Amino acid sequence: MNKQKLLITEYLILLTALAVLFFLSLSTGSVKVDIFSNPDSTGRQIIYEIRLPRALLAAASGGALAISGYLLQTFFRNPIAGPYVLGISSGAKMTAAIMMIAVTKAGAVILSAEMIAASFIGAMFSTAVIVLLSFRIRRMEVLLVAGIMMSYICSAVTEFIVTFADESSIVNLHGWSQGSFSGAAFPETGEMAVFVIVISFLVFLLSKPLEAFRVGEIYAKSMGINLRAFSLLIIILSSLLSAVVTAFAGPVSFIGIAVPFMLRKIMKSTRPFHVIPALFLMGAFITMLCDLLARTLLLPAELPLSTVTAAFGAPMVLVMMAGRRRKNELP
Repeated sequence: MNKQKLLITEYLILLTALAVLFFLSLSTGSVKVDIFSNPDSTGRQIIYEIRLPRALLAAASGGALAISGYLLQTFFRNPIAGPYVLGISSGAKMTAAIMMIAVTKAGAVILSAEMIAASFIGAMFSTAVIVLLSFRIRRMEVLLVAGIMMSYICSAVTEFIVTFADESSIVNLHGWSQGSFSGAAFPETGEMAVFVIVISFLVFLLSKPLEAFRVGEIYAKSMGINLRAFSLLIIILSSLLSAVVTAFAGPVSFIGIAVPFMLRKIMKSTRPFHVIPALFLMGAFITMLCDLLARTLLLPAELPLSTVTAAFGAPMVLVMMAGRRRKNELP
């Protein structure tokens, strides 16, 4: 009973913190708007056309990246695995950039579904390379370096392709490649949020087999789980979540690593049934906080989102690696 009360308390704290930050995101910016009073037409326009879709996009993206990182860490059995570090986000960025340039040159308007599909192809490509390397590379720190090299390769290809884009596309691509929620607008943000919630709910439905998979392959087989099919499903769901974020906001760094690490330190339960919803809430909170800092620290200028998320998440990776070294474990 005490465990249940503690779990409920943890969820209530997360929900309350997220709600407070959400209202703060709507009211804070270069123009202060009191959302609890009756704002004028300009204030309502700022809230409903700029800040509300941006806050929703940040929340959905953070939840998606946190769950994507959790799935990758479960698959690779490594707490440092994440969509950004393993080059999955860079692969998605590469194919999304190709799609953006190709569609722009053709004089057409790119659709959300096309961006998601292009990002998913790139994410799956990078993931496939890392999975194939994992069969030959047993040491996880070497696999991590391989993921970073994959990220550099995809980034180099992206920069090469960008040289063939026109000036307006280059400006848009530059801002997008740094990670940003500034272009958020309805109805695209609503579509993205629904997509993320559906995929996250599918992951939640896999809580029981995920718990068995985390115990070990032998135990998972004894529970009747087809390991090959289940592993493929984990990779596909993780890549979809990472791809949809990259399609709408560009690559966002370190959220997929930092949030699961923080939750392991804060939350007492390790069961996926309890952890997955909490991951979504904490990922939404951390990403909204980083976005709020990115757009308010240097008003009226705006920092690239990945600059803030890297400053937040990179030290946690160092802490994780140092902690595992002290235990004589591989990172």
